[in-house]
Amino acid sequence: MLSQMQELVARVGDVLPEPWRKKVGRPKLCGLYEAVQITCMYMRHNATQEFLGDLRDTSQPTVSRYIQVLIPHIVSVLKQFVPDPVEAIQVVSGRACLVDGTITPCWSYADHPELWSRKHGTTGFNVQLVSLLEGEPVYISDPLPGKTHDVTAFTETPVAEIVEKSGGAIADKGYQGHIAAIPRKKPRGGELSVMDQQCNAEIPHCGRPWNDWWHISRHGGSSTPITAAHAEPIVRHTMPLVHCSSSRSPGV
Repeated sequence: MLSQMQELVARVGDVLPEPWRKKVGRPKLCGLYEAVQITCMYMRHNATQEFLGDLRDTSQPTVSRYIQVLIPHIVSVLKQFVPDPVEAIQVVSGRACLVDGTITPCWSYADHPELWSRKHGTTGFNVQLVSLLEGEPVYISDPLPGKTHDVTAFTETPVAEIVEKSGGAIADKGYQGHIAAIPRKKPRGGELSVMDQQCNAEIPHCGRPWNDWWHISRHGGSSTPITAAHAEPIVRHTMPLVHCSSSRSPGV
């Protein structure tokens, strides 16, 4: 059975306009498997190109060329695995789901202050995630500027419609007024009732299966089709402006 990376490399190899290892001309320093790995690490972790080159004993310019060539192909072969809002609605119909937002960190640019998230204390994009109670991912929204509050992102993306057509949703306090099942806030000058305290204690337990996917979506990890295929709009804005020199031969 192929691993996720092996299957991805095979799919990318099928859509390349010409063989990665040509019989004529200067040979590439990295095989297709290593080049796809490098590109995925760049997309998922925002690692610098020089660092990725050091990992594979090659140069930053070589890594840059691999990334420019492979990103469009990786996105194209994974798009078929990304459920659109219509498919997501079909999945959650009559079923409870979990909703949350997260920040996908990116580089900080002086001319893009809208990427700064005061809540998270970093620059990035706000992405809305929907999953079933078991943790199965259902939908991930297109990225919005990091300054966007979760409730705003909720209403400006198809997530609001998906939740409306579901069997109910659970979320945190940031979605108050839009999702019914959220932790109860302590009343001003008062205390929560015993029942409210019990409900607040139960809600985090419902979200435990969700945490693994949330962690992968934010920090990277084993590549998943849904998060990787949504990388195109993110990469377009977060491409690190690295112009590092290297003593190694640029290669091909």
